[in-house]
Amino acid sequence: MTEIRFAVDAVLFDCDGVLVDSLETAAVAWDAWAADFAPGYDFRRQVSHGVRAADTVAALVPPERLAEAVTALNAAELDSAEATDAIPGAVALTATIPPERWAVVTSAIGELARRRLAAAGHRRPPAFVAAEDVVRGKPHPDPYLRGAEALGVAPGRCVVFEDAPAGVRAARAAGAAFVVGVGDHLEGEVVDAHVDDLRRVRWHGDEIVIDVG
Repeated sequence: MTEIRFAVDAVLFDCDGVLVDSLETAAVAWDAWAADFAPGYDFRRQVSHGVRAADTVAALVPPERLAEAVTALNAAELDSAEATDAIPGAVALTATIPPERWAVVTSAIGELARRRLAAAGHRRPPAFVAAEDVVRGKPHPDPYLRGAEALGVAPGRCVVFEDAPAGVRAARAAGAAFVVGVGDHLEGEVVDAHVDDLRRVRWHGDEIVIDVG
């Protein structure tokens, strides 16, 4: 079997679309929210994958309604978090990586991401960076710089798993050694390897190994 191997010190995972499948539950929450705050907004067609919800909301509502709108959206998404499923192979993969060598770096708020991860069967991430932990979200490098720092590892010794253009750009800007694209929302972003899900990805020694055929 052909393999791709990335020798790294740590693994940084995005959450939604990489470790958990929350697309439909998020769509239901956003559609209900949009009826009150952004009529005509269609999450499935218009969402900018990988960016913080608050950053998207800021572009959709007037400034005087921003705080109210963000609070309402967070509540709607939290209400649906328990319906989240795991991306195939994700739970098995994270369970085999030593705790000090992986982190979750997400654009979701921390409470939402933790609920989704738990609902999908993941153990609690040993290191965690959420939307509120950085001043600038993806596509800026700050989230992945913070994730590498939390593990005490240089970004250039990390592999990042991402499903969205904003996340890929953030990982590149942070200086990640490798970026693995997951799923079908990458919109042409250049990655070092691509997988549909995580079933063919494993941790072996000091390497991420991808079975490609």
